Amino acid sequence: TSPQHDAPRAVNVDLQTDATLQVDISDALSERDKVKFTVHTKSTLPNFKQNEFSVVRQHEEFIWLHDSFVENEEYAGYIIPPAPPRPDFDASREKLQKLGEGEGSMTKEEFTKMKQELEAEYLAIFKKTVAMHEVFLCRVAAHPVLRKDMNFHVFLEYNQDLSVRGKNKREKMEDFFKNVVKSADGVLVAGVKDVDDFFEHEKTFLLEYHNRVKDASSKSDRMIRSHKSKSPHCLIISTCLGKFFLKVSELFEKTRKIEARVAADEDLKLADLLKYYLRESQAAKDLLYRRGRALVDYENANKALDKARAKNKDVLQAETSQQVCCQKFEKISESAKQELIDFKTRRVAAFRKNLVELAELELKHAKVIFYYTWLSISDSIKSVSQPAVIGSPIGWSTIGPVSSGFGRCRPSF
Repeated sequence: TSPQHDAPRAVNVDLQTDATLQVDISDALSERDKVKFTVHTKSTLPNFKQNEFSVVRQHEEFIWLHDSFVENEEYAGYIIPPAPPRPDFDASREKLQKLGEGEGSMTKEEFTKMKQELEAEYLAIFKKTVAMHEVFLCRVAAHPVLRKDMNFHVFLEYNQDLSVRGKNKREKMEDFFKNVVKSADGVLVAGVKDVDDFFEHEKTFLLEYHNRVKDASSKSDRMIRSHKSKSPHCLIISTCLGKFFLKVSELFEKTRKIEARVAADEDLKLADLLKYYLRESQAAKDLLYRRGRALVDYENANKALDKARAKNKDVLQAETSQQVCCQKFEKISESAKQELIDFKTRRVAAFRKNLVELAELELKHAKVIFYYTWLSISDSIKSVSQPAVIGSPIGWSTIGPVSSGFGRCRPSF
């Protein structure tokens, strides 16, 4: 059924303001190449048998739920929340393996520090994986139409294995060819002038926006890799200088930890945000493609009807086809306009929130580095000239410990 005009709008940023249906991932367990997510649901909706329940789900079941939305014609006029990325711990495991192989060439202190860094990196990736899967469920739960989907309710409530398997090679090849056909068809549809100026503007904007976010995401990844690469270099310098310049060595050790925190904060607040909206802007482009395809079908149906009337042959069949195409196009257009408006509201609020928080964290990190540098210089001068007294800069005494940026926080997408 099509949504009513007075239906609630999915424009909230934190995605959990509606108390009638709240979903979160309360626990997760990594087993080799698989991650098992404990999906916890609280609801007062009459569709569910209980008010609170939990089920265990794997990544493939999240993909199944996403694909069921995409393949449902009833949802052609909505932005389908992007599927969460597949858990990937291969890089971290490979680093840990290489660290174990090179243990003999390191001092015990170097090995311990590097191991702690890699374990922290693995934990950060694990938490990000959980967060991205949770964001997908929260987006669905916050959507006024998708939250009523029967497959979504089965996903949340059915306490047995859904028997969902990954796609085999044949199915992957079919998906590949479908994407090729869709890309070719997309070029054809993109060349059709839209009858509605709003959608014509959105089509142009989303194409540019998607490319800009893609470029920003790539550059943010390079920036974060640069911060992460500083950490082991500082460790090497710190270890070498420790034998000769204790204070300078301590400064590099503290800087190493802060650089790791900066990279973690940028990863969580910026890179993840960009990657998420790269996928969601693609989902919005897919929505416009479906509407464009419906418009082309509608125009072709009108031409076919004119030909049928001119020949006085199969007029009833042509009229029925034209009415079906017209209804489909109007239905998609009705919901698509509100979806795109909500998408703009949601992404502007999310970018504002995350970028402000990132700026505040980076300012705090910069102040801490400056404070430690000042302290190191001050102590070094004191050790050379004992009578000299150099105090710390005014206001730096209030600097406390800096958060690593992880914990139980959830990206507000």
